[in-house]
Amino acid sequence: MSSISYEFNMRSGGADLATAIVPLLKLLCLTVIGLLLANPTMQFIPRATFKLLSKLVFALFLPCLILTELGETITLQNFIDWWFIPVNVLVSTALGCLLGFFVVLICRPPPQLRRFTVIMTGFGNTGNLPLAVVGSVCHTKDNPFGKQCNTRGVAYVSFAQWVAVILVYTLVYHMMEPPMEYYEIVEEGAEIEIEEQQRALNDISRPLLVEAEWPGMEDKETVHSKTPFIARVFKSISGISSSAVPDLEITVENSGGDNSPRSIRCLAEPRVVRRIRIVAEQTPLQHILQPPTIASLLAIIIGTVPQLKALFFGYDAPLSFITDSLEIVGGAMVPSVMLILGGMLAEGPNESRLGLRTTVGIVVARLLVLPVIGIGIVALSNKLNFLVENDAMFRFVLLLQYTSPSAILLGAIASLRGYAVSEASALLFWQHVFALFSLSFYIVIYFRIIEYI
Repeated sequence: MSSISYEFNMRSGGADLATAIVPLLKLLCLTVIGLLLANPTMQFIPRATFKLLSKLVFALFLPCLILTELGETITLQNFIDWWFIPVNVLVSTALGCLLGFFVVLICRPPPQLRRFTVIMTGFGNTGNLPLAVVGSVCHTKDNPFGKQCNTRGVAYVSFAQWVAVILVYTLVYHMMEPPMEYYEIVEEGAEIEIEEQQRALNDISRPLLVEAEWPGMEDKETVHSKTPFIARVFKSISGISSSAVPDLEITVENSGGDNSPRSIRCLAEPRVVRRIRIVAEQTPLQHILQPPTIASLLAIIIGTVPQLKALFFGYDAPLSFITDSLEIVGGAMVPSVMLILGGMLAEGPNESRLGLRTTVGIVVARLLVLPVIGIGIVALSNKLNFLVENDAMFRFVLLLQYTSPSAILLGAIASLRGYAVSEASALLFWQHVFALFSLSFYIVIYFRIIEYI
């Protein structure tokens, strides 16, 4: 296919293999350093330091990187041309959830962990790890993607993050609620005491990965975070009496005959619509506006408005000193993320009720099967002219969305909802261990085939 040669001048044989493997070896070295520093027997750096580093990544390093790279690259035309990047996140997530459903059918995890199995198979890491891979691949003078490799790669990855964040704080948040059948109802006083004991225990023993992508997550808990809220609203679980579970519906009777517009609205609403509205009101959409998401929105606004872009980007830009400073800070993101990953792996896997067969099934489906499907999806999309022409990095980032392990943020959501916390910790540990090998394998394959799709 001579018409799709891009700037992608690949060498053959051993040089091609080295081009794909060396970037992963760099990341592996950083991970090993983090693992050694966090090793409990050596204790060079305490856990509190890694938690502080994760907060810096979340609130400073990552937003600075996104703002400088995405803001410089994106234009109004690019915003239109890149439409397939967020669509690809939705497609990869849907296919991953479908694979998760097959894992449930084949591996038969415990009933209370079926939704967990689907979620952990379906939702991959679309942020920090792909950014680290792109940064490592581009950190060489003979990288296979030509000039502006890192800038374009970071821009593409950042452009996909807002879709993933919306999915996590809506669909994932509700699917990770504790199943009603296995939720133990306690008296109000005892529940408060249990929550206080659990909070104290979490402050001491919460795994590092739980806060790695959502520092301060425990401050975001609501009254319904650790309860089967949707099941209680819809009462779809048979065998649960209305007296055993508090009624969450908003009824006219509770209003005491109030004729306010709100009461009239509730009276007029169909029962199903009212229940959907109650669930929507309890969806934590406010959490979507986290520092990385805000940085993405600012970058898109600045990049698509020529007058603003001329102020911040370019050699003659009046405010270029600001973006230059942010770029320096953003350069710490990749090494920091890999050091944190090493610190997570140093803690080892937690105990899990998921079972070996299901754990293996999720790892195989997420890290081996889904990337193969991704190659077919990206190739088909290219045939249909959905992709940006003559841009190998664009295709590489799309393929990475199918190759990454489950999102570390899922561990934080599991802790927030009080659902399968130890299972999430153990599964994320094993996925990231095996991802070091699967990423190397598939990057070699991607480099081989990317000039043909």
